[in-house]
Amino acid sequence: MFTQILWMVALSVLSALLAKKPDSPKKATLDDVTIPTAEANKPIPVIFGTVWCKDPNVVWYGDLKAKAIKSKSGK
Repeated sequence: MFTQILWMVALSVLSALLAKKPDSPKKATLDDVTIPTAEANKPIPVIFGTVWCKDPNVVWYGDLKAKAIKSKSGK
């Protein structure tokens, strides 16, 4: 029984020493980020079902309105 434990420990150490080291991850760049765009000539994909759209083209997003902020500041 002692020899089996000794073999297990020896093989575990050997396995840890011979294991391939993982590559370090590359740094993120602006090309890795996809954000919604609003381009007039960009085709709108026809999607059936539920899928992940990697480069969405936003055609319309609600009624956005700008309101001036009128408040007194200071004394």
